[in-house]
Amino acid sequence: MPFVLPREPGLPPVGWGSYAMTTLGVVPLVWRRRWPVPVLAAVVLVGLVYRTALDGPGQPLPYAVLLAFYTVALRCSARVRAVVGAVALVVLCYAVGLNSGTARELFFTGFCAATAYTLGRLQFTRHAYTAAVEDRAAQLERANRIEAEQAAARERARIAREMHDILSHAVSIMVVQAEAGPVAVRRAPERAEAAFEAISETGRDAMVQLRRMLGVLREDGPAGAVPAPREPQPDVAGLPALLERVRRGGPVVSYARHGAVRPLPAPLETTVYRIVQEALTNVVRHADAATVDVSLEYGASEVSVTVRDDGRGPAGPGTGGHGLTGIRERAAAHGGSAVAGPAPGGGFEVRATLVVSPREVGS
Repeated sequence: MPFVLPREPGLPPVGWGSYAMTTLGVVPLVWRRRWPVPVLAAVVLVGLVYRTALDGPGQPLPYAVLLAFYTVALRCSARVRAVVGAVALVVLCYAVGLNSGTARELFFTGFCAATAYTLGRLQFTRHAYTAAVEDRAAQLERANRIEAEQAAARERARIAREMHDILSHAVSIMVVQAEAGPVAVRRAPERAEAAFEAISETGRDAMVQLRRMLGVLREDGPAGAVPAPREPQPDVAGLPALLERVRRGGPVVSYARHGAVRPLPAPLETTVYRIVQEALTNVVRHADAATVDVSLEYGASEVSVTVRDDGRGPAGPGTGGHGLTGIRERAAAHGGSAVAGPAPGGGFEVRATLVVSPREVGS
């Protein structure tokens, strides 16, 4: 505006030198973010030269200097800001002396410079806070992604264990029954009929369990898909039927429960069922046993599962390894443990102890 409005009578008109120096005092602000201190020094120097060498229109406030000073407060370190502040105080006193030299002007100019500095520091704090929030959000996103990947890995491991238990048990029983079928046809036709019925029943049960598991995996499928059947997971009440299918394969299986028999939490009952199922699968596949004893012992805060046979146990370190590993993983998931090895007096024994938490006991 001082360049647009007419000057007071007696003052020389505005020349091209005034326009050039005023422009030169503003153009360095383009690079203020990259070089804040040199830009501040440049605009201050141009302002002093304009003030002393030219008799052009003055500005009511040194806008370019205030903006450059604001940028120094925003982007420079504390040490640089201290040095710039000390030099700025000297230059400020010198500039006021060139003009009116009054305390009023000194106070007003100092107040404007302090305001520019304060706004710069507030903006720095805002930037730091925004960066911290964005960094926190990125960390949470990474943590959520890692947690989702870990949850997916745990779910894959769980499904793999379930598939292994279902298929391994069913196929083992069916193979044993099928191998015994031809002999039974020649010697005891009624046993052959029972063997074929056992194969059929075992296959149907395996298909039902696999269909239920695959149906759960398809629950997030396309719209309009048939929903997965809602059937309960196997539990302790299903053990007699499981043992009966194994009996048809040859070994004599006994079943006993000790202690204060009571309902257990559903996940724990499913784990008990799967442990017995996998242990019996190993017996049928590897032990060549004549008798198998299955027992559940109910304690105050735990339940123990024992499967003992009179066979030879796994034939080697790799035999039945996945099944025994699965048993240990299932027991560990309930805060317990599982051991497998030769039984006292001969044979092989699998024993798992599962912890029942007080909250679960109360429920």
